[in-house]
Amino acid sequence: MELIAIVTALALLQTFVFAFQVGQARVKHTVNAPATSGSDEFDRAFRIHQNTIEQMVIFVPSLWMFGHYVDPRIGAGVGIVFVIARQIYRNAYRGDPNSRGTGFSIGALSMMILLVGGLIGAVMSLL
Repeated sequence: MELIAIVTALALLQTFVFAFQVGQARVKHTVNAPATSGSDEFDRAFRIHQNTIEQMVIFVPSLWMFGHYVDPRIGAGVGIVFVIARQIYRNAYRGDPNSRGTGFSIGALSMMILLVGGLIGAVMSLL
């Protein structure tokens, strides 16, 4: 399960970096808290971070379920794909929000593999 823990830490670190980038954009564009919109650059950074947080709620437990009930090495591999996909999503969204689909789709697919695989693994362990 060490690999699962490492992937979890990488995903959390990535989320932290995205949060830091929101703070940088907030200062750069003088978007005072509690405002959640401002310049296009700030709005994009905010949405990237917000969407990542929304995904993490599903990703982290799914990763751990898959690692526990199926295989931690495969789970970690799929988890790394998710982390890379979030970076692709972030890079695309910062440039052109309409181009974020590839990163989002790869991330969503990897998350569903972990979630459905973890669920199937848990059910199979009951049988």
